[in-house]
Amino acid sequence: MQHATPQITNIVELLNAGNTAAVADLFAEAHPADIADALEQLTPANRPAAWEHIPEDEKGEVLAELNEGVFRDLAEELDNKELVNAIKVLDIDELADLIPDLPETLLADVLFEVDTQTRANLGEVLSYPEDSAGGLMNLDTVTVRDNISLDVVLHYLRLRSDLPDHTDAIYLVDRQNKLTGILPITSLITQAGGNPASQHIIEAPVIFQCLDDEEEVAKAFADYDLISAPVVDENQVLLGRITIDDVVDVIREQAEHDIMAAAGLKEEEDIFAPVAKTSRNRTVWLAVNLVTALLGSWVIGQFEGSIQQLVALAVLMPIVASMGGNAGTQTLTVVIRGMSLGTISRGNMMTVLKKETMVGVLNGIIWAVVIAVIAALWYQNLNLGLVIAAAMIANLVMGAIAGVCIPIFLDKMNIDPALAGGVALTTVTDVVGYFSVLGLATLLLL
Repeated sequence: MQHATPQITNIVELLNAGNTAAVADLFAEAHPADIADALEQLTPANRPAAWEHIPEDEKGEVLAELNEGVFRDLAEELDNKELVNAIKVLDIDELADLIPDLPETLLADVLFEVDTQTRANLGEVLSYPEDSAGGLMNLDTVTVRDNISLDVVLHYLRLRSDLPDHTDAIYLVDRQNKLTGILPITSLITQAGGNPASQHIIEAPVIFQCLDDEEEVAKAFADYDLISAPVVDENQVLLGRITIDDVVDVIREQAEHDIMAAAGLKEEEDIFAPVAKTSRNRTVWLAVNLVTALLGSWVIGQFEGSIQQLVALAVLMPIVASMGGNAGTQTLTVVIRGMSLGTISRGNMMTVLKKETMVGVLNGIIWAVVIAVIAALWYQNLNLGLVIAAAMIANLVMGAIAGVCIPIFLDKMNIDPALAGGVALTTVTDVVGYFSVLGLATLLLL
């Protein structure tokens, strides 16, 4: 794929050399998304200087494309009036996305500058949860009455002279603005103009309720290859529409969230944020990990005498804990993905638990035999090999059970499983792994 991405090294060199005209030329040829990527790759010290050379009519779009952390840091460095001028021209859905990240003074200035209609539309979108269909939607729908012909629809569209981006359908409504049908643009081109528009509406269309979750919206767009879809209230009154560009953002943000949450981080964090700020953001989960590590160490401490009598236990027990952790992580990942896609529900939860438990048993037996042979040959002690084998089976089974139960429990507690699941699972498999090895060894070998 070819696109005009500004060369970061060139920008830094050009800024340092004072060749601002060349920087402006690079940005003039680039897409706003590419400029946003360029700003994110620059250090905070270089961003304000680069910002000055972005075309004025693209600054708002660039802000809309920026990572949240980078946007907030950049907003602190720039003049409020300049930011307001860039932001106030954005579409409603882009404005709604930026609103939560705006400082209060800047937000007040933006709301003062936009026209009354925009302010009212923005208020309507912001009245819905950010992660709902209503929070995702834009209000730029093209609607016509449901009792007119295709010729009349075409004439109306020509009078408009342009259409909103990603318009692949016209919405038919009655006098109460209730959605009665979706007319594909293709029907306007391929069907006889005298035909009633209502005869060519999509059968069984995908329609979202305003409070539908954004993940359900994204799944529907992926499943049904949608470009746009209407949003209605409980009375089927048309409120707006969701377009594919907004859904792509949701999918990307969810993917980034899952990757970062596994390490206890936020996806909007600026990679070039100050050291103190980054350290502060990471401290909480490091503290949680310390607590869980201390719990594992406490379990080991209860069997200190056993370890002194049989040093091989100290060598072998991390293997059992590690295998249980890896097996549990596999199950945890599958379950979290299934929950996010809706394939795991209350109706099939027990089936998933039984299946993953059996997988844990089978894998436990296979790797128990392997570790038993290794331990027996290594230390010339068959009983030691059998103890490690039994502990391996116990921990892999527990890892599988925990991998299913932990995300379900966290979800019921309204805690993000992707964020806290890994830490909880590691604690369980470490504690069970250490306890099973040391406990069985104390009972059977010492």
